Amino acid sequence: MPSSVLLEVPALADFNKAWAELTDWLSRLDREIKSQRVIVGDLDDINDMIIKQKAILQDLEQRRPQLDELITAAQNLKNKTSNQEARTIITDRIEKIQSQWDEVHGHLQSRRQQLHDMLKDSTQWLEAKQEAEQVLEKAKAKLESWKEISYTVEALKKQNTELKQFSKEIRQWQINVDVANDMALKLLRDYSADDTRKVELMTDNINATWTAINKRVTEREAALESALRMLQQFYLDLEKFLAWLTEAETTANVLQDATRKEKTLEDARTVRELMKQWQELQAEIDAHTDIFHNLDENGQKILRSLEGSEDAALLQRRLDNMNLRWSDLRRKSLNIRSHLEASTDQWKRLHLSLQELLAWLQLKEDELKQQAPIGGDLPTVQKQNDTHRTFKRDLKTKEPTIRTALETVRIFLAEQPVEGLEKLYPESRELSPEERAHNVTKLLQRQADEVRTEWDKLNLQSADWQKKIDDALERLQGLQEAMDELDLKLRQAEVFKGSWQPVGDLLIDSLQDHLEKVKVYRAELVPLKEKVHQVNELAHRFAPSDIQLSQYNLSCVEDLNTRWKVLQVAIDERIRQLHEAHRDFGPTSQHFLTTSVQGPWERAISPNKVPYYINHETQTTCWDHPKMTELYQSLADLNNVRFSAYRTAMKLRRLQKALCLDLLSLSAACDALDQHNLKQNDQPMDILQIINCLTTIYDRLEQEHNNLVNVPLCVDMCLNWLLNVYDTGRTGRIRVLSFKTGVVSLCKAHLEDKYRYLFKQVASSTGFCDQRRLGLLLHDSIQIPRQLGEVASFGGSNIEPSVRSCFQFANNKPEIEAALFLDWMRLEPQSMVWLPVLHRVAAAETAKHQAKCNICKECPIIGFRYRSLKHFNYDICQSCFFSGRVAKGHKMHYPMVEYCTPTTSGEDVRDFAKVLKNKFRTKRYFAKHPRMGYLPVQTVLEGDNMETPVTLINFWPVDSAPASSPQLSHDDTHSRIEHYASRLAEMENTNGSYLNDSISPNESIDDEHLLIQHYCQSLNQESPLSQPRSPAQILISLESEERGELERILADLEEENRNLQAEYDRLKQQHDHKGLSPLPSPPEMMPVSPQSPRDAELIAEAKLLRQHKGRLEARMQILEDHNKQLESQLHRLRQLLEQPQADAKVNGTTLSSPSTSLQRSDSSQPMLLRVVGSQTSETMGEDELLSPPQDTSTGLEEVMEQLNNSFPSSRGHNVGSLFHMADDLGRAMETLVTVMTDDKVLE
Repeated sequence: MPSSVLLEVPALADFNKAWAELTDWLSRLDREIKSQRVIVGDLDDINDMIIKQKAILQDLEQRRPQLDELITAAQNLKNKTSNQEARTIITDRIEKIQSQWDEVHGHLQSRRQQLHDMLKDSTQWLEAKQEAEQVLEKAKAKLESWKEISYTVEALKKQNTELKQFSKEIRQWQINVDVANDMALKLLRDYSADDTRKVELMTDNINATWTAINKRVTEREAALESALRMLQQFYLDLEKFLAWLTEAETTANVLQDATRKEKTLEDARTVRELMKQWQELQAEIDAHTDIFHNLDENGQKILRSLEGSEDAALLQRRLDNMNLRWSDLRRKSLNIRSHLEASTDQWKRLHLSLQELLAWLQLKEDELKQQAPIGGDLPTVQKQNDTHRTFKRDLKTKEPTIRTALETVRIFLAEQPVEGLEKLYPESRELSPEERAHNVTKLLQRQADEVRTEWDKLNLQSADWQKKIDDALERLQGLQEAMDELDLKLRQAEVFKGSWQPVGDLLIDSLQDHLEKVKVYRAELVPLKEKVHQVNELAHRFAPSDIQLSQYNLSCVEDLNTRWKVLQVAIDERIRQLHEAHRDFGPTSQHFLTTSVQGPWERAISPNKVPYYINHETQTTCWDHPKMTELYQSLADLNNVRFSAYRTAMKLRRLQKALCLDLLSLSAACDALDQHNLKQNDQPMDILQIINCLTTIYDRLEQEHNNLVNVPLCVDMCLNWLLNVYDTGRTGRIRVLSFKTGVVSLCKAHLEDKYRYLFKQVASSTGFCDQRRLGLLLHDSIQIPRQLGEVASFGGSNIEPSVRSCFQFANNKPEIEAALFLDWMRLEPQSMVWLPVLHRVAAAETAKHQAKCNICKECPIIGFRYRSLKHFNYDICQSCFFSGRVAKGHKMHYPMVEYCTPTTSGEDVRDFAKVLKNKFRTKRYFAKHPRMGYLPVQTVLEGDNMETPVTLINFWPVDSAPASSPQLSHDDTHSRIEHYASRLAEMENTNGSYLNDSISPNESIDDEHLLIQHYCQSLNQESPLSQPRSPAQILISLESEERGELERILADLEEENRNLQAEYDRLKQQHDHKGLSPLPSPPEMMPVSPQSPRDAELIAEAKLLRQHKGRLEARMQILEDHNKQLESQLHRLRQLLEQPQADAKVNGTTLSSPSTSLQRSDSSQPMLLRVVGSQTSETMGEDELLSPPQDTSTGLEEVMEQLNNSFPSSRGHNVGSLFHMADDLGRAMETLVTVMTDDKVLE
């Protein structure tokens, strides 16, 4: 556009810019539409392109307002300007862009319609192709079912009928093939601009297969016709040949008789006449030799078809007779010749005959040598086989001549006396008659031996050569079949490879699908690798010294190997390109994880690559995945489980299933970790490393469990959980050890295998682990229940007591080995007890027990089964047990046994014996023999649990417990409160066992205030005068000391904060006074470029002050957390002190009730017996102690009467009465225990 016009109409510049942008976009869009090619016949590719075209069309429609605005702006410009040139330019450009818009829109519409038509035609072609392939499979099956041609009239007629029927079916199936070809031609004609290689190759394969089938049918038809003609002609030719044979035998007999007459051979004329007749006879014999061989060969074929029938026996006799007569005829002919040639020079004729035979044998030997070596391909060897077959026929034809000549020589040498030989030998003065006779005999004998030797040698060489040919034929046929099959598979694979689009043209969302398709395709090519190996192995069997493969075969083998390598390289390169594209547009940008959330949620990424989630409905953001939030909300349903170890394990089990980690084996997890070279456990992992490793893990799981694993969702959920556990501040980094601990803890493996693996991660190269390394492992492990809010039940997040417990178990060695660590873990330490409970929860999920719950009446019991060791036939399901429901007459503190698998008969008998023993035990026995379901450790509570307080037990025995912590003095308030809480918790779990040991049995213990005062005096170890005299004084002393200490700490922190702020203000004023750029506020932490050494010093000093302030704030936060812990412990002390004494009074006597407090407290595991763990028992209930007194003698009589009734003297054979006897025995034992308990109460 001229500059003068632009100067006159300034608004034209903006119009030109908008017009140019829209024109360029339309041009790019048009080029993109024209460059897009699809694979004709691939429905998925066509559908993807249709979707893409639809998106492009929507994009075009969305830009329609931009075109309208441009047209409106053009009209306004035309109205505002009077420059005719400007108006003409505007009009031309608007018309041009409208025309371009309509053209692009038309291209889109026509392309979309073409794609729909292509989809329809491709669908029809695929259906027609499938029908044609089904027809081809039927035809191939029919061809394979064909039997060898039989040479009987009935069999040939039957085979001919079947062939005609099959030919009729072939003509019908031709329609299916023609339809498929017509549809393919239509696709090739109408959509030639797109990729039609798939259609072409598949059509060529179908036509080639169909042509081969028709060729086989034609050949079969010709063979059947030839066999039928041969069968019809065979018997005529046989009769004709036998008739001729009779005539020839008559002629031979006449000639033989004539030659044997006396003085016949002396007449030369008669001899010539007889020789002429013999030559005519021999000519006829030679003329009928091929006829004889054809009859014999066809007869053998017919015999094989008639095997086992009477016709076969008859034909066999006729053929044998024919062979015998033929041999006799040839022998007679040779004898006639021998007699005719007998004369005074007979030895010379024999000598010449033997020389001729030797020459012929040498000729045949040379001919046999010329057939070597064995050919290197199938056609050559087949030709050699045909040549050698003719060679063997010549040998068979010559055999009678050779044998007759040898026999003639033998007879001649045997019949001729020495005198006769002297006359036959020419005169010679040097040799005597005897020597001349001896030389003639020696000459003929030597030549006869040479003929015999050469003949036998030639036959052996012929047989050996035939054996080599047969072996080569078999091996070459196997190689050819393997190469043909491999060639077909490679061509099919190359068709698939040819259908690949460039990676750059693929949609980002389809990268994963294409990658999976290529991986699946690579897995499908695994059998092809075996076929390549088979071809190479077959080819290598042809050693150069044995059979040298032809150049054609070597080229074929090399070509197949090259194509296979090219295919492998192409697949590997394709996978690499897709992986790179997936890495660039997938995990790196975390693009593939966007599908893990559905609307209205959107997955976003913070600058440090940590994902967060946006809810567009509520316009809020959160760190947790929506599914993870739902999962956490669902875990609240498990808060009604009384026992924290089981509550935690059940929550972790639900989490484990949601993350699909219950499908992950330990070996698969280790392989993924090794694949990503995660060996430095102290190294941090960023978000991308975590995602890549998780993607590898879940990709493998998806291959094994396709319908159970959603890779993007599982990767995102697992990442979310790992960050919640180990990176609550969302820094975007966790340690490798933390990642391994989290994944391995929830994977599917044996418990001890997990222990071994985790110990190996923190052990040194020598296999030993010190306290620091063990502390790292336990710290990472305890974070898992901590994230669920359950850490207080497992000793808190302070892992020092657990480490100390482990090394005390190892006799305080500086380092421990794996065996000691496993032994300690088998005791189920309190900080790790959630992990074995998780395994038992998983094992009990599918357990089905043939028992009925005595509370909810569920039968059979699914999951855990709890059997009472106090009452007979009393079972509780896990739902009732975890919720604390009990039946009438049964208390929660009664001893029970847990089963996570169905019980055996041995376990039933053992439990019956335990119930029987417990019937005779009192509450005092269980109080003296408490058992825990885990190994308790000395620790500090971090606050109350979500539902009920937690009961902990000191690892040390009461008498040998340390008086104080080595790090804290007795004057420290926190240390004293910790000791009080620890000893009080110990008192709760031991149920007064301390009193039984430290106070005499006769001393009354019904005053809980006296009990607490006794503990306080024993802990502080100071003079009684300096100790508080009452619980109220204890609380007052503790509260005053704690309040004073906290006030002092807060005052010091506030004073230090004021000093820091004043120092900061002073530095800032100095900085501003010098005219420098203002300092940033401390929270901003923005670096400022120093302009002088003084500025650098000020900045460094401010940085040090900020760091010091951060440390003080962190220390203050720690102290505040500690104060919360102390408040929770003081709250427990208040509960114990404020409990009314009147609640413990029964029948006018004040009794302490530790069992009641135990019911309120929540233990880390229930007090019960586990089949797979340590046994636990609790004290019995108070029903027996509080029951009204009864008459002892009356009670004992009733017990004895029940016992007698339970075991009657007459024993029947009904086994079912055993259960009734057991119930009667149980009731009798209950009565006996009641009576005995009442006696002790009365005493």
